[in-house]
Amino acid sequence: MSVIRNVLIWDSGRTAAEYGDIAIDGAGNISAVTPPNEAAGETLFDGRGRALAMPGLVNAHTHVSMTLLRGLGEELPLMDWLRQRIFPVEDRLTAAHIRSGAELALLEMLSGGVTCFADMYFFMTEVAEATLRSGMRAALCRGLTGDDQSKLDENIALADEYDGREGRIAVQLGPHAPYTVPRDALKRIAAAARERNIGIHFHWLETKGELESFESEHKTAPVDYLEDAGLLDVRELILAHSVWFPTEELSRVKRDNVTLVHCPKSNLKLGSGYAPVKEMLDAGVNAALGTDGAASNNRLDMWDEMRTCALMHKGYRGDPTVVSARDVLRMATADGARGLGFRNVGLIRENYAADIAIVDIDRPQYVGLDEANAPEFIVYAGSSRDVAATIVSGRLLYKEGRFLTLDAEEIMRTASRHREEITKC
Repeated sequence: MSVIRNVLIWDSGRTAAEYGDIAIDGAGNISAVTPPNEAAGETLFDGRGRALAMPGLVNAHTHVSMTLLRGLGEELPLMDWLRQRIFPVEDRLTAAHIRSGAELALLEMLSGGVTCFADMYFFMTEVAEATLRSGMRAALCRGLTGDDQSKLDENIALADEYDGREGRIAVQLGPHAPYTVPRDALKRIAAAARERNIGIHFHWLETKGELESFESEHKTAPVDYLEDAGLLDVRELILAHSVWFPTEELSRVKRDNVTLVHCPKSNLKLGSGYAPVKEMLDAGVNAALGTDGAASNNRLDMWDEMRTCALMHKGYRGDPTVVSARDVLRMATADGARGLGFRNVGLIRENYAADIAIVDIDRPQYVGLDEANAPEFIVYAGSSRDVAATIVSGRLLYKEGRFLTLDAEEIMRTASRHREEITKC
């Protein structure tokens, strides 16, 4: 038994935070939440009344190995950015590059309190092994383009080997987008997912041009397209971006297995627009938050995403009451975990996995924080720089600048060398 002692505890299942201890059993699950300094066991972290414990953040859509591509093709429209700068470099990536970029991303996310992420790319066994080594939790898929059975077989093999591994890996199939995967191929991918009871992770309606293509090319409404392809019936359907999701169709994806992932900063940077997050929440759709890859964001900072999400929709609508701090925290924790296929993750309560971010609130910007306003302080005043520790399944992975499962210096040296390799003309 281990204990996180004397911390202010908040999660999206609470109306107010409370001071207490979090007891963690040998399996890495929360066994009890008690008043401060009452839990028995070895101290894992002592907050001394000056730290806040919240569920670890969930980055529900990214391409972690693109940390090596950060800064390429800046300030280009999405399709120009992809075709002129990203795709040519990706053609030169090797398994070693993917492992290196993934490890670099894990450092960045762990230091920001991220405990779980969803990733779509290639050489995904490298990402899976890096994730397992780090101690983090992840939902992984091999990006699929065209009608390539060998890539699909590779993704299925990833699922066969890693889905459910150590309770920390979920695997989906990863058709890239409607504009890169033919409709017939998409139907076969969805059928394979249903047959194997795994999910789908899909780029969806990121740009206005994609929405227009449903009328001009696909000759169908977007949700009819999902339904016809068989995507709505897979184990979990992760629809990344959903910027141009028709609001009148949102009620049709109010399903336990469907999650729309909002990536506010990437969509702003690429000029893609504003996702209808207020309408998603009003419709009761499961909505999560993601960063997208570091080549388009350029950060893997979920604190940035939370603050941006809460502020942008208020400004866009001229209404300070919409998309509250509590909404975005729920999106970034419990709803993100559920969308990625992880149950009993994302809340601080008995029998949930002890995936926890510890925040140092003994700082100037937290003066005035109390049990009632903790969510608002986290979102509007907080920062990834305030993360003191990151814990997954009761295991301390990061504490006060030190990475306990990864060699940060070696990872950054290797990443620097690989970055130089892939950007040479």
